[in-house]
Order: sequence, then C-alpha cells, then structure tokens
Amino acid sequence: MKKSIKTRIYNAQCIGNVEPIEYMIPYPSMRSLIEGQTIKFSDEILMEKLKITNHDFYSYVQQTSNWLDDLGIKPKSRLVLPQLKYPQTEILIYGIWNLGASAVLPSSLSMSQIKDKSDSQKLISSNTNLFSKIKEYSKEYEPKYKPLLSDEAVLSFEKEAGVRLSHYNLLVNASGIQKALNLKSRTRIYCDIKNLSTSWVVFQVILPIYCGCIYDNLKPEVSIGKSGHDYILRNDLQNLNTFSKNDISISIENTAALSIGGKPIHLSSYDIYKNKIIIKGHSVMMGYINNQTNEESFKDSGLTLSF
Repeated sequence: MKKSIKTRIYNAQCIGNVEPIEYMIPYPSMRSLIEGQTIKFSDEILMEKLKITNHDFYSYVQQTSNWLDDLGIKPKSRLVLPQLKYPQTEILIYGIWNLGASAVLPSSLSMSQIKDKSDSQKLISSNTNLFSKIKEYSKEYEPKYKPLLSDEAVLSFEKEAGVRLSHYNLLVNASGIQKALNLKSRTRIYCDIKNLSTSWVVFQVILPIYCGCIYDNLKPEVSIGKSGHDYILRNDLQNLNTFSKNDISISIENTAALSIGGKPIHLSSYDIYKNKIIIKGHSVMMGYINNQTNEESFKDSGLTLSF
C-alpha cells in the first residue's frame, strides 16, 4: 500500500534513524533566534558599514512587527517580500517572522500568478522606505503568537510549484553551514547574493546572526557568492561530483545548502544517478504547495529531483 504524501515527506526529512524532532536546535524559531542572539551580542556590531549593533537591529525588527500589526498582518498569514534597500529587507523579513507570519519570495511571478497559487498578500511596495515607516513605532513588541519550529517561515516561487520551508528547515540548514565552514562568532562575513532567494535568506539573512558574525562587505574574512569569492554557490547539481572544495551546492528543496566541498552538510545526504538526485535529511522542505508535484517528487526513497 502506498504511503501518504505526509508520511513520505516526513520520511524524506529523516536521515538514518534520526528524525527532525530528535535533533536539538538552540532556538525554537526565527523570532527566538534574533531575540536570543541580541541578548548574547547586544552592543556588538552586526553590520559594519552602517554601524548597526545587534540591539539596533532587534529594535528595528520590533518596530517593524508593530507596523505590520498595524497594517493588519496576522500570524500564520503570508506576506510577499519586496526588495528594499539594504538592510531594510533583512529587517522586514525578521519583522514578519517576529509577528508569526511567513515571507513569500515572488521570484519572477506576478502577483496575480502568486494569488492563483497561494493565499499571499502584497501590502508593501518596493519603493517603501522602511526606516521612515517604522520610526514612530515602539521598540517593544508583544507577540500575539510565537511561531513553532514546524511552522512555515518562507514560501519561495523560485520553483513555480512553490517551495515551503519551516523555521526548523532554515535553522538546521544554517547550523549545517556553520559546522562545515567552521564559522566562529565575530568572524567578518560577506554574502554577495542579489536576488530574493532561499540562498539569500539562509546565507545573508540568517547565517551572520546565527553565528554571531559581523556582516562586512569591505574587509570580510569569509565571502560567499556566485563567483570571485571564497565560497561559490552552484545550482548545477548534475555536476555535483566534480565540485571543488570551495563549491557550495544549492538545492532550494533542501532549503539552501546541500553540500560544501563535496560533502553533505550536517543532517543532509544525497545519492546521484544519471538523470536524478535523491535527497534526504532535516533540511528537506515541508513540500511544494502544488500537491501533484509532491506526489511526483516524494518517493519512499526520499525526495527525487530530476536533472
């Protein structure tokens, strides 16, 4: 008898005998991450060029959540993320998570296409000056809902089927990257990622805060991007067996990073065949919003992606 799609997705998220619920992540959500790291690194610089401390960033996030609440954004709702001037988009997405909502990455889809596929809202223009919008709001936010690890944090339309990622997906992928790169707190890091993607979310938005790093585009100790950096992001999974030690393989369905230097990140695994790759592990997505694509992609052996 064929297993249910829910069971097959869960089985794909297990690796060996380790289920997602058995691996402890330091924080139970992105909301808790930004709060906890602010307590730990409060007055330390987070963004070098703008001299923004962790406390400053957290205050902006709190103000943003109050503003979003005023706009009528509800917990567990989906809000389309516009691309604003740095670091406003980074602040905005944490404000969305802090409120308990999910951020939608539109990619090349129009709003009408997104509405056809999901119940997403678009309330913020790409011309918005976030700092101007939030300046009158309180720096203290009282959450109506505290998101869980299993809650959706991101819906990405980099694939038209719509990739759903949980708070756990994002945190465990960032944790795997930290372990593989051996990133220490106060390391100066720069991520050269232009588009709103799951790679942008994990490497640029989450990783510096998760690791307690300093985001510095002028004198980074570690730089990550598409080319000309210490670590190179690559999407051509069909060539994964030929990747160099500084190549990071990217699979949206595995949140962001799948392997670094030819080795799967912690709690991820894969097998490559002639025309497909089968992925298992804790970074495997919650599933597509398109149920038919889920049926075609999740087999008993794991998540199958064709080349």
